[in-house]
Amino acid sequence: MKFTLTANDSKSSARAGVVHTAHGDIETPIFMPVGTAGTVKAVHQRELEQDVQAQIILGNTYHLYLRPGTPLLEKAGGLHRFNGWNKPILTDSGGYQVYSLSENRKINDEGVTFKSHIDGSKHIFTPENVMDIQRSIGADIMMALDECTPYPCDFNYAKKSLAITHQWLQRCVNRIDNTRPLYGYEQTLFPIVQGSVYKDLRMQSAEFIASQHQDGNAIGGLSVGEPHDMMYEMTEVVCKILPTNKPRYLMGVGTPENILECIALGVDMFDCVMPTRNARNGMLFTTQGIINIRNEKWKEDLSPIDAGLGGYASTFYSKAYLRHLIINKEILGAQIASIHNLTFYLWLVKEARKQILNDTFADWKNAMVKKVSARL
Repeated sequence: MKFTLTANDSKSSARAGVVHTAHGDIETPIFMPVGTAGTVKAVHQRELEQDVQAQIILGNTYHLYLRPGTPLLEKAGGLHRFNGWNKPILTDSGGYQVYSLSENRKINDEGVTFKSHIDGSKHIFTPENVMDIQRSIGADIMMALDECTPYPCDFNYAKKSLAITHQWLQRCVNRIDNTRPLYGYEQTLFPIVQGSVYKDLRMQSAEFIASQHQDGNAIGGLSVGEPHDMMYEMTEVVCKILPTNKPRYLMGVGTPENILECIALGVDMFDCVMPTRNARNGMLFTTQGIINIRNEKWKEDLSPIDAGLGGYASTFYSKAYLRHLIINKEILGAQIASIHNLTFYLWLVKEARKQILNDTFADWKNAMVKKVSARL
């Protein structure tokens, strides 16, 4: 994997680049739809490629390990062949899912012991077997095993957790260096910066992660309940330390406003379940602001969902029709809303890229943040 830095915005730290992978190039800034179990919920791969114009999607190590399991994935030739997605894939390490199972897991220096949310069976994740699982999945970009600390989190816990995350990272790097990809193409490891909301821990972690000389770096443990201003502060601190010649991935973020503000701080890659999860509940993100399509005001509105947005789902169907589907819990409603929201998210980062290339990003961002945050 290589990263080519194409342009920098003169009034912010925003930048445009290209991540080159074995399954294609990714133009940054980029948003990555979340396909936890090998599928972006309610969206066909054809729609992801043609309508949404996604360049990369996510899979999740924890979920794919439990179902369908690595033996079947290896038999299929990896996740790309199993689900028919021929562009890049990034896999989370499963650390966040284990974090969310706080009542059913135990963490020590060796790894994490946890119970399956499916059947209660007992499993262990270590840095080594998490790398092996991601080898089996065949992701282009693999994440290191880390502990995602909750918010709030006291300093001593965050410091102890950070030491474990750094120790695990060294074991991940060693495992990757001493194993080979299974399907004939390169896989890349991204370390994850942790440290909760403590500036000195974040700086220490960013410096340690940078010292590992991997091809890209991630920022984790944010967007877990802390105020947005705190998230921006930690992101800025970390981005000033992480190398400029490698992509920076802010994990699990977020709203359109969050994405725009963090692009301005120097982040290149984002993912979040928000566009698809909120779509299934009737919340739409549009070029004019946020719509709750369940509201009575849209009942007879026959205008397109978002006339200012390209894409079949956004321009062919009316707000009234989509409201009718969502209110009646029709599956097509979740599908249309999901495709629309993802189309909007990909449009937003593509527009941000255009503005960076034109050196007009900062002023555009300030105006766009107000627009996309408005409730219609």
